[in-house]
Amino acid sequence: MQLIRGLHHASRVLQGCALTIGNFDGVHLGHQAVLRHLRQKADELHLPVAVLLFEPQPREYFMGDHAPARLMRLRDKLYYLQQANVDVVIVAKFDRTFAEQSAQQFIEQILVKQLHVKFLSIGDDFQFGANRQGNFAMLKQAGERFGFTVEDNHSFCLDEQRISSTTIREALAKDELSLAESLLGKPYRIFGRVIHGNKLGRTLGFPTANIRLHRQVNPIKGVYAVKVRLKSGEIFNGVANMGKRPTINGVMQLLEVHLFDFAKTIYGEQVEVEFCHKIREEMKFPSFDDLKTQIKRDVETAKAFFSKNFKK
Repeated sequence: MQLIRGLHHASRVLQGCALTIGNFDGVHLGHQAVLRHLRQKADELHLPVAVLLFEPQPREYFMGDHAPARLMRLRDKLYYLQQANVDVVIVAKFDRTFAEQSAQQFIEQILVKQLHVKFLSIGDDFQFGANRQGNFAMLKQAGERFGFTVEDNHSFCLDEQRISSTTIREALAKDELSLAESLLGKPYRIFGRVIHGNKLGRTLGFPTANIRLHRQVNPIKGVYAVKVRLKSGEIFNGVANMGKRPTINGVMQLLEVHLFDFAKTIYGEQVEVEFCHKIREEMKFPSFDDLKTQIKRDVETAKAFFSKNFKK
């Protein structure tokens, strides 16, 4: 899969494409269905499959810290798009200049001139351009004028429930991890690099792998039973805290993971954390002794969960 950062580079690479546009946050079952269909159409037309993403996501640009939580960061999204057999991903910078361009400019300058689109798959509720003046009907008319086909990629449902990133965020916020997994088509995971922390966990007898979260808002918070996959492919059970660590007056969102029966050094390593079960909410304790006592209970709860649900 080829990654193109910046629309100005796209015209040098693409001489025609089957394109879809969106956030693709989570690359969930609905996204996967869209991409499978786009792959089929692209093969029929002998075109590469291209996905146009925006960074930051439009809502993040307009809403800042009040934007919805991301299900995954760009790096992880690219990983799953590659698995979905996408040929090219174009990441466009969403800034003031982009936001203020007219719908007609978006069609003529980006879709036609830079991306050379021949087939476009888009939701019939898709709106674009300054003041969201562009819509599906405008794209259909432009397609007739500029020689590209526009197709509606319908919403997909699971047991009559519409599959969307919003629905998945709501499921995670309600700690419905099984529902989120069924809509995503995979367990909810966070990927990240292990960094050095303040070593507090080690002094409490529960050393942790600390993972900085490069995102504005996180879809989950609290203490979870988790599975962690290392670069080597080894998987360890553990317990994780997602939050700001109020007992030490933390201010930065951090994912802290204590792995069971683990004695390796993995600083700097990329790991995959799979959230299996919510244990409790994050809370502030009156003392480190109280925190240590609660962590011990959390570990026991997590081990009991794994013993019951993942028997060898």
